[in-house]
Amino acid sequence: MSYTEPSRPSIVLCSLNAKYIHASLGLRYLMANMARHGSTDLADRTALLEFTLAKPLPDMVSQLLGTLGEPLHGQVQIIGFGVYIWNVVQTTALIRLLKTQRPSLKIVLGGPEVSHETDQQEIVQISDHVITGWGDVSFPKLCMQLIDGPQPLMKVIQGEQPPLDQIELPYQYFSDADLANRLLYVEASRGCPFKCEFCLSSLDKTAWAFELAPFLNELQTLYHRGARNFKFVDRTFNLKIEASVQILQFFLNRLAEPDADGLLVHFEVIPDHLPDKLKVLIAQYPPGVLQFEVGIQSFNETVQKLISRRQDNVQTEANLRWLINESNAHLHTDLIFGLPGETLDSFAAGFDRLLAIGPQEIQLGILKRLRGTPIVRHTTSFEMIYDDQPPYVVRQTKDLDAETLQRFTRMAKYWDLVANSGRFKLSLPCLLKPTSPQNSPFWSFMGFADELWQRFAKTHGLTPENLVDAVFLCLTESRGMPAEEVKALLLQDYLTSGARGRPRCLANERLPLGGDGSKLKSAEVALVTAQKLRVRQDRHVSQSDELTFDRNGK
Repeated sequence: MSYTEPSRPSIVLCSLNAKYIHASLGLRYLMANMARHGSTDLADRTALLEFTLAKPLPDMVSQLLGTLGEPLHGQVQIIGFGVYIWNVVQTTALIRLLKTQRPSLKIVLGGPEVSHETDQQEIVQISDHVITGWGDVSFPKLCMQLIDGPQPLMKVIQGEQPPLDQIELPYQYFSDADLANRLLYVEASRGCPFKCEFCLSSLDKTAWAFELAPFLNELQTLYHRGARNFKFVDRTFNLKIEASVQILQFFLNRLAEPDADGLLVHFEVIPDHLPDKLKVLIAQYPPGVLQFEVGIQSFNETVQKLISRRQDNVQTEANLRWLINESNAHLHTDLIFGLPGETLDSFAAGFDRLLAIGPQEIQLGILKRLRGTPIVRHTTSFEMIYDDQPPYVVRQTKDLDAETLQRFTRMAKYWDLVANSGRFKLSLPCLLKPTSPQNSPFWSFMGFADELWQRFAKTHGLTPENLVDAVFLCLTESRGMPAEEVKALLLQDYLTSGARGRPRCLANERLPLGGDGSKLKSAEVALVTAQKLRVRQDRHVSQSDELTFDRNGK
């Protein structure tokens, strides 16, 4: 729970977050606009409750109903839910329980999962109203109608999209505890001018920017309140360069102040658009402060055209190399497997190309059919088969059979555990070394992933020690490397990681179970910095997409 008025509320804004660390920006936008587009009284009667998916449903029901209290005669009580691809199943079950215990409740839905294909969803059927698209203005207006009349005529309401200067900014509704313990989501703009068919932002007509001066003032206030972790959810941060320059300069100015320790700023950037004005500022950032999420998705030009993705691959590669060689920015790059027209061989070539550039992270995602996205136009021609349950992962295409999709899914999870974790910096190159002239890093790691699956038959619950021993066996038995050479690499990797167990292959090595600060301090600091920068960005199922009702309903 992040914010509540002291008086008994009659309206609750609620979302089920993937983890506690995520704080819903969209719900706070609604909270901030209850007075502006409703009334002061409406705002005073509104509370905000957030749960995690791990919380038992009966406990959520008890807390929600307890917050509202027993309804007075004739009183209307409303709960507005933000619904997303990762929480729709649990939210449906929660609403079912709420309606059973208190049938008079008015349930209002918003969010990307319920902004499209509404007639096909159980959660819509058991709720009272749905706001599709933006909810900043429409939700307060709907609450006024439900409480004071006249009653709305439609169940499904198209959200009103006002000019951005008519939307109250929400940042005061991040509590001090939120700023201290959770990711702080902020946005300088909404929308996206690009039309990548796998993304809900492809439905936007353009990108709209908030007035910069008030936004920077809000950032200043948050910073003085102690905020140090800023995650921008703008889909195209570097689209409008003058605004990007001012935002980057704002954080550079903060770095010049004495209390800037711990500052971390995350942006999603267009990979082929990095003019010199931005480079000059980016180059001034020290290590551990700046993180860029760079969606590559595919280097296959045929696939790019099929999904309406405009990307200059040559310029993209040049910009990535500049960022790696000339800046201290941490690069989190994304590839998507399963796009129409993509084969295993073409994806492998793209992976190898990206790996050779050298970003710190490569996130291997699987295509998901988000409701409303134009990717469905390829379903028949490319024989795309998706799960019918969230997160709607592709399971088969004309070019990729079901077994290949399953095999890659396992590889992606092992890649995260071994490569993206940063725990195997010295031994990873050995795993990626081609094992034959026809081979490549992709196929080498795929072979390792196949071995891991044969050995463990699972992709979760593997300890660092399990992985160290698996790498040792692969490199010595399958790849024929000398055992002592592999042990030396793994020992240094293991010590640097800060782990304190005892892998079998290192059983006879001297492991500082309490930590040898003099020898390991710099290495462990480097790992902590890397892990701090590793804020998981599973973009296509990620909590960042929580910004509709949140992102469609901000």
